[in-house]
Amino acid sequence: MASSASEEAGIGKSLEGVSKGQQMENGTPLTSPPYWDSDDDGGPKPVELYGKYTWKIDKFSQINKRELRSNTFEVGGYKWYILIYPQGCDVSSHLSLFLCVANHDMLLPGWSHFAQFTIAVVNKDPKKSMYSDTLHRFWKKEHDWGWKKFMDLSKVVDGFVDSDTLIIKAQVQVIRERADRPFHCLDFQYRRELVRVYLTNVEKICRHFVEEQRGKLGKFIGDKARWPSFCAFWLGIDQNSRRRMSREKSDQILKLVIKNFFIEKEVTSTLVMDSLYSGLKGLVGQTNGKSGIGKHLDAEEQTVPIVSMENDMFVLVDDVLLLLERAVLEPLPPKDEKGPQNHTNDDTSGEDTNRDSIQRDERHLTELGRQTIEIFVFAHIFSKIEVAYEEAVALKKLEELSTEEAV
Repeated sequence: MASSASEEAGIGKSLEGVSKGQQMENGTPLTSPPYWDSDDDGGPKPVELYGKYTWKIDKFSQINKRELRSNTFEVGGYKWYILIYPQGCDVSSHLSLFLCVANHDMLLPGWSHFAQFTIAVVNKDPKKSMYSDTLHRFWKKEHDWGWKKFMDLSKVVDGFVDSDTLIIKAQVQVIRERADRPFHCLDFQYRRELVRVYLTNVEKICRHFVEEQRGKLGKFIGDKARWPSFCAFWLGIDQNSRRRMSREKSDQILKLVIKNFFIEKEVTSTLVMDSLYSGLKGLVGQTNGKSGIGKHLDAEEQTVPIVSMENDMFVLVDDVLLLLERAVLEPLPPKDEKGPQNHTNDDTSGEDTNRDSIQRDERHLTELGRQTIEIFVFAHIFSKIEVAYEEAVALKKLEELSTEEAV
């Protein structure tokens, strides 16, 4: 993906057949599909909810209409069309582009669905094509979404209109949602495209969250007044109570993950969703000792987890006092200063480099997600323990006060 139209992104307004992605690498089937796209739970897979559409607008210079709609196309069980304003929508001198739900007025009340989509205006030189991506929940009042200022009209004639034909391409990924776990999102090929562009942004979001939580835990450990008191409180609890307080139902925590990242903070990155999902699968793989996890995390990247999965529960793998220091000090995967690579060499060496680059980026994304999920789970469980500690401290003060008054 070459360049991005970023102005006023995500402002609501509006093939050659649907193309289903295949897990291929330079024409060769990959031996092991990404495990986040391999669940067999009866629901549609991301590849089945993904599609492409190409719209060729002939005699573009002769268009005198305010708006123009493409033919309807279907992706993920929904009907869509592209809406274009050749002279701009509420703006001057800009091309406006929107993706719209075609039959929104015929859908049942209360309908809504998430979709990640990319719209591109194609240049004769593919490297100069203009792209923009966004994520949006389409619903009754926001059934069209896109960009008022997709690109300056003065640039449209610079290689974008060829033989008076303008070509617009769309990629649409309907997001499958499950209440009991993070999103299971992207078609493999589409994901690869987004990784090349947005991996750095995902890394910033995950690192910021992990460092913020570690800072809070580290501050608690460093509190010379509270820390000894907390240790005494914890060591004074019986083993059964410790075990009970060191676990939480996974569905409850995963709902909080979605609320924290995608509702309260309005993170609009499906790659963050996929990073957390693949990280969760990585954590489950480590817990179950699955050898397949090695395909996604190198041996030196596989740290001993601080959280494991037991049926439908997240469980701390050791005593909370021992795990606190590890949670605070465990290093994040090193930053990739070069960022995602998009090698285009035609020789065998280039193909090998491209494949290695893809695998490296996927491993990096998975490890970021695993540590983010792990620190989220640990911080959540520890917060419940901390509440119990505060209640115990308050109760003890009341008892001491009562004793003093009695005397």
